[in-house]
Amino acid sequence: MSYSTYHDYVDNGVEWVGKIPKHWDMVPLRAVLTFRNEKNDPVKTEEILSLSIAKGVTKYSDEGRGGNKRKDDITAYKIAHPNDIVMNSMNVIVGAVGMSKYYGAISPVYYALYKSDDNSFLDYYGYIFQNEAFQKELLRFGKGILIKISDTGKMNTIRMKVSQDDLKVMYFPKPSFEEQTQIANFLDRETAKIDTLIEKQQQLIKLLQEKRQAVISHAVTKGLNLNAKMKDSGVEWLGEVPEHWEVSNIRYLGQCQNGINIGGDMFGSGYPFVSYGDVYNNKQLPQSVAGLVQSTEKDREAYSIKYGDVLFTRTSETIDEIGFSSACLSTLDNAVFAGFLIRFRPEKYSGLNPLYSKYYFQNELLRAFFVREMNLVTRASLSQDLLKKMPVTLPPEEEQREIAEYLENKTKVFNKLIEKSNRAILLMKERRSALISSAVTGKIDVRNAA
Repeated sequence: MSYSTYHDYVDNGVEWVGKIPKHWDMVPLRAVLTFRNEKNDPVKTEEILSLSIAKGVTKYSDEGRGGNKRKDDITAYKIAHPNDIVMNSMNVIVGAVGMSKYYGAISPVYYALYKSDDNSFLDYYGYIFQNEAFQKELLRFGKGILIKISDTGKMNTIRMKVSQDDLKVMYFPKPSFEEQTQIANFLDRETAKIDTLIEKQQQLIKLLQEKRQAVISHAVTKGLNLNAKMKDSGVEWLGEVPEHWEVSNIRYLGQCQNGINIGGDMFGSGYPFVSYGDVYNNKQLPQSVAGLVQSTEKDREAYSIKYGDVLFTRTSETIDEIGFSSACLSTLDNAVFAGFLIRFRPEKYSGLNPLYSKYYFQNELLRAFFVREMNLVTRASLSQDLLKKMPVTLPPEEEQREIAEYLENKTKVFNKLIEKSNRAILLMKERRSALISSAVTGKIDVRNAA
């Protein structure tokens, strides 16, 4: 959809805003918004508010998450009121900002803002904080760069604290109150439509992932022949398996070994190093990895990674990240693997097809095995003794190849559909970002937009 533009524009001297409609003003943030530095001491509320890029402002009590736990003593927290703009001073540069619907306590690193005068419409300025150009501008003011990577390698976010003093002097475009309201209402309507489409694609991805997992689990526990005679596997959670299959524990099929432990100053150069994230994020080990470590020849022999090996995630904060596997289908020359991993190396006599093992160890029923057997104290840890107890279904070798090839083809189909949905989500997020940027800086005129 195309939108009209204003008739006259003028330069304003603020690069991230660009030209603005001639009748608009440019003002410092302090002229339109005020920081609410209301303390929670003595304790005024036990309700804690959380903030994320995806969800905006939510109640901590509604999230039910294990990480980012609230402090027992919340007197150092600040207060946010309904309709305040709440932002994370460490993450506002990547969009951690939202309008609060609640009264509650917020982390000391959060800011809460309310309008300074009756000519400011908070929702409009809330959208300005979501503007990608504005977020990039904040990089100039950020202090204390911190790159944080989780144990699983899933996160790689830059945190930079932006001070209240720096925000106060940043210049914002200021249309009339009526126009601010029209722009915010327009963006409410249009972003809601886009968000609905994004949510539908996310639901589709979830369904595809569940279906893909169900196909894998069924194939490696029941086989491809629907008419095969079945027998009790002897394992409660595994149930029945084809009569001609064997069931064996890992301990009888090969050897297990924990990864290398080495000082942090040894990383960054040397030989390939397979990290926790390489395993957690890949069902099949990549042929080349980013990590490097100064390993010795003895290390590279003891912690080698060869064709047929399977690596398992060994330790993490929660059970949810334990026991994930990645199969090696091509020997990684001179590589070693991290101490947070366990290597299972099948013996030649095991009869375990490497491609079949790639899929067998993705079996979702194994999650029940880990949850039931694992002893979780303060940090989840998968021991070799527990891994050795894991039951493995062993069809005849030819049938293993058939199952593996079938699952290769099936997962390719699912992966293409998931990739297509992810591309659609990316395009819709780009569309959402561009629409917000254009509207709040006056590049499009939405006053009469239907």
